[in-house]
Amino acid sequence: MKVLAASVNPLDWHFLRGKPFFVRFMGGFPKPKQQILGVDIAGRVEAVGRSVKEFQAGDEVFGASNFGGFAEYLCARENRLVLKPANMTFEEAAAVPVAALTALQGLRKGNIRPGQKVLINGASGGVGTFAVQIAKSFGAEVTGVCSTRNLDMVRSIGADHVIDYTKEDFTRSENRYDFILDCAAFRSIRNYLRALTPSGTYMLIGGSTVRFIEVLYLKPLASMMGHQKIVGMMANVNKTDLVFLKELLESGKLVPVIDRRYKLSEVPAAIRYLEEGHARGKVVITV
Repeated sequence: MKVLAASVNPLDWHFLRGKPFFVRFMGGFPKPKQQILGVDIAGRVEAVGRSVKEFQAGDEVFGASNFGGFAEYLCARENRLVLKPANMTFEEAAAVPVAALTALQGLRKGNIRPGQKVLINGASGGVGTFAVQIAKSFGAEVTGVCSTRNLDMVRSIGADHVIDYTKEDFTRSENRYDFILDCAAFRSIRNYLRALTPSGTYMLIGGSTVRFIEVLYLKPLASMMGHQKIVGMMANVNKTDLVFLKELLESGKLVPVIDRRYKLSEVPAAIRYLEEGHARGKVVITV
């Protein structure tokens, strides 16, 4: 396919830097197996293999590759692509796959239900902006946690309540949540558990290596000591969920938030910007 847009994800710079160290065993050791980064893609089908049944040359598609997206052309698998919504640009479509799949699957794994109180920590980031909107589409009462400059943006995408983490510590308030989706865990998970209801679920999908180790340590203890649950996860790219996201996009219930656009020649600068940790929504590459 001809790549017309891509987007940057934290996994790109993790694989680029080889940090945390275990990433090196996933991506190749002692040197990376993948020479071209980029997973989120949107573009036009140029040709199809003999066994491809769903697409034909000229189709506009989006989805996720096994890296190689920061390029002009890419050979992608049929089961990792879907037709691009007609009401979206290629840049908007490329912003969706990995971040939105992570949000969707994280919320589902937390058994989110209508009327539940859901808190999204890191609500202004790539995953967070999708999580706020998807949680609202499921009928939840959503609280978004972000910095001062992002409060209005998080409200604009549907959050019922917003918390400025520079002024308020939600783990020390009297409010309790049925589900916490944590995209930016930089304090002890024990603190977050204080903000849960007795039967609430804490889902970690982003943060430091220490926090992921803490999840492995605390998960069995939480089960033994009460009804609270601690869960961690990574996104699984599959056509069924991509189709579900496509329907949300077409209905207007899900709208990508794009912070910056870079040219293909500016990929290093785009990765550096995302690595700084202050991106609002997604960083997109225009090919």
